[in-house]
Amino acid sequence: MVLEGLIKPLTAEKRPFELFFLGIIFSSVAIVLGLSIFSPHASIVTITLTSMVCIPIIYGVIKLEEKKSLEIVKESVLVKEHGRALVFFLFLFLGFVVSFSLWYVFLPEAALSEVFSVQTATISGVQDSVSGKAIGIGEAFSTLLVHNIKVLLFCLLFAVFYGFGAIFILTWNASVIGAAIGDLVRSNLDVGFFSAITAGMFKYMTHGIPEIIAYFTASLAGGIISIAVVNHDFKSPMFKHVIMDSLDLVLLSLVLLVAAAGLEVFVSPLL
Repeated sequence: MVLEGLIKPLTAEKRPFELFFLGIIFSSVAIVLGLSIFSPHASIVTITLTSMVCIPIIYGVIKLEEKKSLEIVKESVLVKEHGRALVFFLFLFLGFVVSFSLWYVFLPEAALSEVFSVQTATISGVQDSVSGKAIGIGEAFSTLLVHNIKVLLFCLLFAVFYGFGAIFILTWNASVIGAAIGDLVRSNLDVGFFSAITAGMFKYMTHGIPEIIAYFTASLAGGIISIAVVNHDFKSPMFKHVIMDSLDLVLLSLVLLVAAAGLEVFVSPLL
């Protein structure tokens, strides 16, 4: 109850930058516990512990957003209000990414293989899939987009059926991006630590930020639907309004995902 009580949902939306530091703390504590207690399975345990500590605040924020969906009729105002939650999610995610990146860089080799074994296997699988199947840039774009849409659908479904279940997938994605950045930094330490980590951040976060905002947007939509299903009659006008608001968020997430795939294929390789 200590970690999840460090900040309240309303405070999180008003001061989202604090979530960056909490993201570092949450994931760092999870890594230490994973290595200390669940060493052979530290990779998955770390993601689970990091996700668990976020559940109360994520649930609180989604409840606030569902309340806004009921109270605010004008779509432009409603989207702006949801933007506060997305900024909160983004800072939390960036804290995770920075934390996982730094741990990847500084952990000794033995511990590194335990904490990031599944993540590195995933990165290799995605790279092999793109390089092995893609004939040209167009097919690389479509392959990445299809993969990212699958992740987005999982985020949406997890959020609908588990309420805050999507935080597990989003934490997982933060760990994968952190591992990718950390690996790039470790491979280029000869140019200097700060130069290497800056290059890594630019390379992966150029497309990573719009991509993860898309996932968070879909997760927020799913979470709002989940709470609305519990709290409202399916035939009520309020429920229909919440569903339409959630559909707008899903469409926005798809637009962001297309933009992210374009950046990943056409821009990130040049950085």
